[in-house]
Amino acid sequence: MKIIIAGAGDVGFHLAKLLSYEAQDTYVVDFDGEKLEYLNNHLDVITKKGDATSIKLLKEIGVSSADLLLAVTESPNTNFTISVIGKALGVKKTIARISNPEFLNNPCINFKDYGVDFMISPEELAAEEIKSLLNQSSFNDTVAFENGVFNIMGTTLGYKSPILDLTVKETKEKFCLVDFITIAIKREGTSQTIIPRGDTEYKINDQVYFSVPKYSIDKLYPIIGKEYIDIKNVMILGGSRVGRKTARKLCKDNFKVKLIEKDKDKALQLAEDLRNTLVIYGDGRDLELLEEESIREMDAFVAVTGDSETNIMSCLVAKSKGVKKTVALVENMDYINISQTIGIDTLINKKLIAASNIFRHIRKGEIVALANLHNVDAEVFEFEVHPGAKVTQKIIRELRFPREAIIGGVIRNGEALMSFGDFQMQSGDKAIVFCLPEAINIVEDLFK
Repeated sequence: MKIIIAGAGDVGFHLAKLLSYEAQDTYVVDFDGEKLEYLNNHLDVITKKGDATSIKLLKEIGVSSADLLLAVTESPNTNFTISVIGKALGVKKTIARISNPEFLNNPCINFKDYGVDFMISPEELAAEEIKSLLNQSSFNDTVAFENGVFNIMGTTLGYKSPILDLTVKETKEKFCLVDFITIAIKREGTSQTIIPRGDTEYKINDQVYFSVPKYSIDKLYPIIGKEYIDIKNVMILGGSRVGRKTARKLCKDNFKVKLIEKDKDKALQLAEDLRNTLVIYGDGRDLELLEEESIREMDAFVAVTGDSETNIMSCLVAKSKGVKKTVALVENMDYINISQTIGIDTLINKKLIAASNIFRHIRKGEIVALANLHNVDAEVFEFEVHPGAKVTQKIIRELRFPREAIIGGVIRNGEALMSFGDFQMQSGDKAIVFCLPEAINIVEDLFK
């Protein structure tokens, strides 16, 4: 598969990184020579310095024979132009990163007619992610498959959890009436993601990911040593595009939302646009202002200004004031893995979310859904099991499934089934698989 990525920024780099684990013919085009040099030194991709809107350049790298053109530069207008030109030159499929909300789901214009097959908005995806996190308040990561039939739930183990120092096997024996599978553990102070086995122990401050059927979610709270938190009152810091979209989505779900914006003109505009949100003109870094606006009565605090450090620090202040749930938007990809260490519930990066969303368009036909977890360098896939697939020929323990992957459950005829070693998949099943990047090809082969 030949793929051209226009833009070597954070979205382009993460896409190139995901693709570099596979036998993809990947080209990356950008003006910035330093970014391209960094890519060349770290990933197995072909780079080309220049303007991706150049017809000559696109012809030189063979856009007419490309399967996919990903326009993910920082400029939405440039991305739109690249897609239109690429389609006219013969690329099979185009995906453009855009920010204008009018372009998404517009019934008046079919953008495919102009050469843009699919559009993604990092801001829209980030707002949706924040809403999802607030709906599962005691967890710092949550992904739903098949409308919640199966769910991936992530949380940090505190001292109240009864599973501390128990092995995975001992925990299953102790809580044998609860259906769940532990699919990943990220240990405090390390970058390594552990795919747990029966003898793996749970430790204090572990970031643990569970695969849980919908009917078992409520039963998971005693296992992690936490109680369900009903979130209603939310304070948002920053009237950015993400802040605006998040406020609108939360109000639609009947949350009570306060939004603080330090730019007077922007605050007035937000007050006009967001009729159900209380918009406050002021500096959210001012502790006195936060106290005046009853921060201690807030259930959640969401910081989405354009400054990562401001977002992190303000969330830490909110935590110190007793706010139960904090979410910070960060631009620096290096910050993503430190939320576990510094005490913020979740750090999100809109570019990482966007890259993972685009990546599912690249996957082969067996994959029907894909999600990225916040604190780990891995993906969660939903595979559809086709007739004759290798996974249907043996029970799971005899499949030679790679140690870098684990099956988190199976959905059969809309019903959640636990996938332990003696389970055998059937054609038509949908399997939830957690997978480290180096094992993606092996796992895909088993589902062929």
